[in-house]
Amino acid sequence: MGLAAAIALQMRGAHVLVVDALKPPIDKACGEGLMPDARRDLAALGVCCEPDEGAPFRGIQFVNWTDRGLASVSADFAGGEGIGMRRTMLHSRLVNRAVEVGVRLRWNTHVALGTSVSIDGQQCNYQYLVGADGQSSRVRKWAGLDRGRLISKRLGFRKHYRVRPFSGYVEVHWCALGQVYITPVGRDEICVAVVTRDRSSRMKQIIDSIPYLRSRLSSKDEISIERGALTTTRRLRCVAKSNIALIGDASGSVDAVTGEGLAVGFRQASLLGRSIEKGSLELYAADHEKSLQMARRMARALLLIDAHSSFRNAVMCTLASSPDLFRGLLQVHMGDETLAHFLLGNSGAVIKRLANRGVTVSETERAST
Repeated sequence: MGLAAAIALQMRGAHVLVVDALKPPIDKACGEGLMPDARRDLAALGVCCEPDEGAPFRGIQFVNWTDRGLASVSADFAGGEGIGMRRTMLHSRLVNRAVEVGVRLRWNTHVALGTSVSIDGQQCNYQYLVGADGQSSRVRKWAGLDRGRLISKRLGFRKHYRVRPFSGYVEVHWCALGQVYITPVGRDEICVAVVTRDRSSRMKQIIDSIPYLRSRLSSKDEISIERGALTTTRRLRCVAKSNIALIGDASGSVDAVTGEGLAVGFRQASLLGRSIEKGSLELYAADHEKSLQMARRMARALLLIDAHSSFRNAVMCTLASSPDLFRGLLQVHMGDETLAHFLLGNSGAVIKRLANRGVTVSETERAST
């Protein structure tokens, strides 16, 4: 998120220097899907994704695999298409935009954090310092902003296949070991990401546990190496201190199951730009939590479904038989409908349908604790 923050700040009159120990294009294990809200926030930074840079998708499909069969439900986005694109392509687009607006970039450069900040051995003076250095942020620890709570931690893996996309959706396949995400990223290319809470499980094992995927994802079609990463839900007490701010995963995170990591980061970048334009980090510190609020709620619900198989099966069967509920939840997730409005019209129906499948409200409450 460092480049997004740099672009937002430079667009609002700041003079920005980005320093990174790596060199572009920088890759990262992720699902590589940009939801419609992420595309809008990215466009606000001046980066519009062209169709030939990836592959569009019109919505989300959930497929739940059990020993008794499957339950499937899909819904289209209400606010336009999403796009799947390689992380390296997205990084290149952000680099080009940063150069275009005048951001200074230094790659393969070491930053030392001690009594002062130095870049390749030379002391660096700054008005604001932004830590966009990920979940294991050195800036966060150095600034004394590490206090918080790690709510969840899972393993993620990613690989690309030279395979025509299975559908016009991002497919999320649920199974006993975790989730497999299929995202189109080209006319004849897909990104396959796997997330699991089982530390002994690996990507191939989880894919092979779903016969449908095992038959369609062959090692001969692999076109990238497997990359892995942790995906966490983390809440921090504070994300700004004096003239130091954290952004992206460094400032708190939501599990990858939400698909909203990039959108959250882009929103934080715009918020940080507005805050510093006003001459302080007060606005950013006050409103940062709002950028993560809905994603955290969705993460809590989806991780509950992941953790309890009987609850997952009941929920998935309910959604499969009532696709309007799934469509409404997707609209809430994308910000096209408020959660309060959705619950007002649907909470009674959801409880009734779950009860018909043998799941009581008290059982779901016990599961959530």
